[in-house]
Amino acid sequence: MAPEYALHGQFSIKSDVFSFGVLILEILSGKKSNSFYKSHGTRDLISYAWKLWRNGAPLELMDPTLQQSYVLDEVIRCIQIGLLCVEEDVNKRPKMASILLMLKNYSDNLPIPRRPAYFISSGSDSMARETDPNQPQSINEASISELCPR
Repeated sequence: MAPEYALHGQFSIKSDVFSFGVLILEILSGKKSNSFYKSHGTRDLISYAWKLWRNGAPLELMDPTLQQSYVLDEVIRCIQIGLLCVEEDVNKRPKMASILLMLKNYSDNLPIPRRPAYFISSGSDSMARETDPNQPQSINEASISELCPR
């Protein structure tokens, strides 16, 4: 779910772009976005993909069952497009028409992805410390969200 919708109830065309980016990353990795709790050193697929991209190892995202039966340049391009779609700044995300051109035209250089939405830095004090969902949390670690209908 796009963060601008989850946090503020604002839905736009770029919310669909965000979801498309997540879908690309899920297809390439063979994992669901929400299956990353306490694994890979990150809390979600987007953070994991961003971490690998920043470290220059985007191919580590790939589903191991594919056993390198893919074209490297195409996969890296798709990962880059996926990361462009999940950028934190809604205005920096590409339009779907632009994404279609990116997927069809391999001669164009793609923009460099910026920090994605939901990226949780491993240096963050509150998020770096993993918590066991079965352990009770102190009042200082709990957060309460009050949902209001539109």
